[in-house]
Amino acid sequence: MSPVIKALLPAAGLGTRFLPATKASPKEMLPIVDKPMIQYAVEEAEACGINEFIIVTGRHKRSIEDHFDTVYELEEDLKQKGKKKLLEMINRLSHIDFAYIRQGRPLGLGHAILRAKPFVKNEPVAVLLSDDVIDPQETLLKTMINLYDELDCPIVALEEVPREEIHRYGVIEGTVEGKDLYRITDFVEKPRPEDAPSNLAIIGRYILTPDIFKILETMKPGRGGEYQLTDALQILLKKRSVYGFVFRGKRYDAGDKFGFLKATVDLALKSSNVSEKFREYILHVAEKIKKEEKQK
Repeated sequence: MSPVIKALLPAAGLGTRFLPATKASPKEMLPIVDKPMIQYAVEEAEACGINEFIIVTGRHKRSIEDHFDTVYELEEDLKQKGKKKLLEMINRLSHIDFAYIRQGRPLGLGHAILRAKPFVKNEPVAVLLSDDVIDPQETLLKTMINLYDELDCPIVALEEVPREEIHRYGVIEGTVEGKDLYRITDFVEKPRPEDAPSNLAIIGRYILTPDIFKILETMKPGRGGEYQLTDALQILLKKRSVYGFVFRGKRYDAGDKFGFLKATVDLALKSSNVSEKFREYILHVAEKIKKEEKQK
């Protein structure tokens, strides 16, 4: 069994929920406090010992490559000005190897993962959807990697969601195998609340085994003409066990405007640079709102 040493980050989506901000700029580069969204996912994987990354990009995504590249002029300027902390900050991930591949057309998550096959080869890979921001204090991915090492099977991250929101997610049916661990028996993509087999929704963290690529190469497109990863996992279930781990920590759906704002507020309150002043400002705004409501 090969260890998980590579991470795949699909980043070719159009980001339509953030228009017009994403008309010419990647959604993945939207800043949450002082880091772009995608960097949180990279640092999450790097904290698990992963130093090889494949990022699947598309048009207008060049800034992602530039962000993780060396900027000689900036580094020299910071050195000359003695700004060591800023220099260390921008070189925080300089030891990591990045490979980039274009998706061409946004044909679904399954298609994006398939594009990375030449880089992954015959080994497992961690897949992180960067608009699912996990609080940096959580250990979700590390737990999933440990489960993979124990079970030698694909692992899918799950979260309990309200029934009225279940239509937004892929959902699983399964049997309990341990604390927060399910052996999955079925996948359903975006069901109606009354048809959902559970309230356990798939969120953007996966440990995939290389046999998923053979399925993605031969399967037909599903809903909307896209190649859905859940459809490929459904086929994989006929050949091997797939497990789901229920995450009970803090996740932000930062691909949604409200979720993005929640992530920004919560992570700003934990930032050593701005937390104190930001907390004072929030309390000031809250007090102002209360006064305005009383005057109505």
